[in-house]
Amino acid sequence: MATIKFLLQSKTDNAPIYLRLSLGRVKGLTKDEKPKYISYKRKTGLSINPKDWSNDKGLPKQNYADNKNLTSKLRNLKTKILDELNEANSNGSDISAEWLNFHIDLHFERITENIQSEFLTDAIQDIIDNADTRKNAKGGLGLSKSRINSYKSLKRFVTEYQSKDSFKVKDVNVKFAKEFLRYLLDVKGYQKSYATKKIADLKTVCFDAETNGIEVHFQLKKIDSTKPTNDNIIYLSKDELQQIEDAEIHSKSLQNVRKWLLLGCNIGQRGGDLLNINETNFVIRKGLQVIELNQQKTGKNVTIPLLETTKKILETGLPYKISIQKFNKHVKTICQLAEINEIIKGGKIEVTEIGKGRTHKRKVNGTYEKWELIGSHVCRRSFASNSYGELPTPLIMSITAHSTEKMLLNYIGKQGLDYAQQIADFYELQKLKEKKEPQLNIVKQAN
Repeated sequence: MATIKFLLQSKTDNAPIYLRLSLGRVKGLTKDEKPKYISYKRKTGLSINPKDWSNDKGLPKQNYADNKNLTSKLRNLKTKILDELNEANSNGSDISAEWLNFHIDLHFERITENIQSEFLTDAIQDIIDNADTRKNAKGGLGLSKSRINSYKSLKRFVTEYQSKDSFKVKDVNVKFAKEFLRYLLDVKGYQKSYATKKIADLKTVCFDAETNGIEVHFQLKKIDSTKPTNDNIIYLSKDELQQIEDAEIHSKSLQNVRKWLLLGCNIGQRGGDLLNINETNFVIRKGLQVIELNQQKTGKNVTIPLLETTKKILETGLPYKISIQKFNKHVKTICQLAEINEIIKGGKIEVTEIGKGRTHKRKVNGTYEKWELIGSHVCRRSFASNSYGELPTPLIMSITAHSTEKMLLNYIGKQGLDYAQQIADFYELQKLKEKKEPQLNIVKQAN
């Protein structure tokens, strides 16, 4: 006959209360074999001061109203587990430690019938476990490896942050988000952009849990996860690109990377899309030579006209394929050789060993020579920055694939003063046009 007993295993002030389910002897043993007993033990999620616990009765002492309430909860739990056990036995279901843990959590409404836990780390893990069936940003199914890793890092941060406490989804409110953000910035030392992205991921986890029947805090929608503006816009100006083009570089591998860099700054694509370009991307549409590609990150199709500057870069053929890691490494060497050494503010990635072959990457803000901060990100930003004010903004957006003008302007760091300058330049141009217009005199027709 199955029995249930409650017990403590700790002498701390808030000792967790365990439930032990004993199912009796293991059947099928020979007479010579030592009797074996089946039992499972799991935490109830309730706790008590050991001074208020009766080891003989396996229940709280009835000396306080709170203890009487706790006794009632434990007895209700015992009844529920025995009922579920009878149901499982009649259905032939397997009884295990996981079964016991599930029904304890279900009784206290920590999870719903679809096995969605109310704990924050479990909600994050649910997204990771079901990543292959989740809708992605491209409209298809399956999260990318980078998105999965992003949720894994979020779970690690939350686990470290909560220490011995286990936060629930409904604990995530404005105060929680602010304190967690402060932890990421001050304790972990991450950049504002990275930390706010984790807050955005946190909100996604909570909204996802809500669709699975988990209670969320009423302030969830009020949590600010707006990406901060980038004060350090790093791009290569036209003069700097000319310096790079003119630099004496004798290494064939560096010459190849230089060609990729110049091409990237000319067609405005991300490093991954740039380095995947091959002959099949070059087509003729209505007599016009263009580069057509599908962006990896957004899934958008982009068509880029083949301008004379692009043709000049490619007059000796396409550069040969290299990895993004090699590109990011060697592009710094190229810019150093080209004396792109203006002292600017920015963030540089530092890698530290954390043991067992694992490394930890962190961006460290400071002042550096510009070549130290150059990577594949500079291609798209250089094109957008250098083209702004020369090409119509919608045309730039069609190449960079920014969804809105606001996104483009934030990307290249344009502020109100830039708009004022554009308006002033426009009126100045209009004045010049008016001066050049011929003065027409009306002449009366002769009889």
